Amino acid sequence: MSDTDEKEAMSAEEQAMMDEWAEMAGDEDGDGGGDADAVSADAEDEDDGEDDGDNARILNQDEIDSLLGFDDDSDDGSENSGVMALINSAMVNYERLPMLDIVFDRLVRLMSTSLRNLTSDNVEVSLDQVSTVRFGDYINSIPLPAMLSVFKAEEWDNNGLMVTDSALIYSIVDVLLGGRKGESSIRVEGRPYTTIESKLVEKMIHVTLTDLSSAFDPLSPVSFNLDRVETNPRFATITQSGNACVLTRLRVDMGDRGGRMEILIPYATLEPIRELLLQMFMGEKFGRDSIWETHLTEELHKTDVQLQAVLGEMAVPLGEMLNWKVGDQIMLNRHTNEDIELRCGQFPMFKGPVGQRQGHIAVRIEEYIEPDGDGMNQ
Repeated sequence: MSDTDEKEAMSAEEQAMMDEWAEMAGDEDGDGGGDADAVSADAEDEDDGEDDGDNARILNQDEIDSLLGFDDDSDDGSENSGVMALINSAMVNYERLPMLDIVFDRLVRLMSTSLRNLTSDNVEVSLDQVSTVRFGDYINSIPLPAMLSVFKAEEWDNNGLMVTDSALIYSIVDVLLGGRKGESSIRVEGRPYTTIESKLVEKMIHVTLTDLSSAFDPLSPVSFNLDRVETNPRFATITQSGNACVLTRLRVDMGDRGGRMEILIPYATLEPIRELLLQMFMGEKFGRDSIWETHLTEELHKTDVQLQAVLGEMAVPLGEMLNWKVGDQIMLNRHTNEDIELRCGQFPMFKGPVGQRQGHIAVRIEEYIEPDGDGMNQ
């Protein structure tokens, strides 16, 4: 059979197989036809290429706001989502300081008593929140007018910031000057605080700083002293804008009057007592077990230690030492009245003279050999 006949026979077989597949596809109630249509549709889509680009889905404004974290419809007070959540997530990485909650709870109790004595009025102080913020973000978010009090932690050699809002300023001035109870304080916006107002508020700030010092006393004695009072946030910069700080929000209520006070302490200020603030409760030993330490100390005192009395030392060539015989005498360069050295292993411990006691050679310890800089003598 020639090559032409073979090609004609193969094409006839292929045509027969294609006809058989077409008949099978038609007998399946359109199922196979649907698959074929899908394949052909996919092929058409591939052929169209970029011609269908106009049919791509475009995000609307609400979806864009949700992606960027600016969704105004959420009233539940939840944290930002989307891109804003990724930006602000860096603050979560700062370590938690459990003892700070206890310190500020103690501060609330102390302030309630101190402000009652200062104002001779019923004062309620409550702790709203203890959070972590960047210093620059907080400075830009302070509602003005306000008094920004920069204080210094003397023992820690660093600064902190106390912000008193306008409502609390006028409330404390009204109370200290004998304002009537049950009436809200009159606010005069658009003017700087007078000297009298500043001095009256400074009295409250001094009382608060004294209570803050007392709140830290169980952990570490510290004195918080007022450095200066500013009304412009630019002049109250105490650390770099990107540094993390602990922000404590306090609410002070005096009947129908009151306002907010915020205490900002940078992490750098708290660094000297960081180990103490990591405690879960007061007096935690960070993994130390005093019972086990006492038991180990008692057992070490019962341990037997071998001491070697070194009468003398000399360097001898190996060849000479190999020629030694029984009865040979070795002359050491020592006198009988010289102190000898007692060693524990390779480490010198004591020195003292040699003598006899109850028929035995004895050494009387008279000098303790101090270890060298590495904690041992070589």
